[in-house]
Amino acid sequence: MATHNELGKAGEEIARQHLEEKGFRILEHGWRYRRAEVDLIALDGPILVFVEVKTRSSNRLGEPEYFVTASKERLLTSAAHAYIEQINHQDEIRFDLVSILYRSAEDYELRHLPDAFFPGL
Repeated sequence: MATHNELGKAGEEIARQHLEEKGFRILEHGWRYRRAEVDLIALDGPILVFVEVKTRSSNRLGEPEYFVTASKERLLTSAAHAYIEQINHQDEIRFDLVSILYRSAEDYELRHLPDAFFPGL
């Protein structure tokens, strides 16, 4: 079985490929700001999308998306603000979640949840 880090990297690669197939343009992978890391930053048309990827090998303790905490949402929001300022983005933004239940590179379940959370709500 893959280690925790290997599992996360495999999930991020699957998510990247999935988003590219849907027409997203990936701008950043593993972008860091202070204590936060944004797994993927992409453009979906003019919309700047900050993507959190959650990969688990089992859903015994719950689906992967259930592991995005309020603290993680705050960190992502903080990083998003910094990135928006850095590139002077003026259009809409969105926070998506890609949930992956991973058994192997050929056997996984992927759910893409656009607008997974709304900062400040």
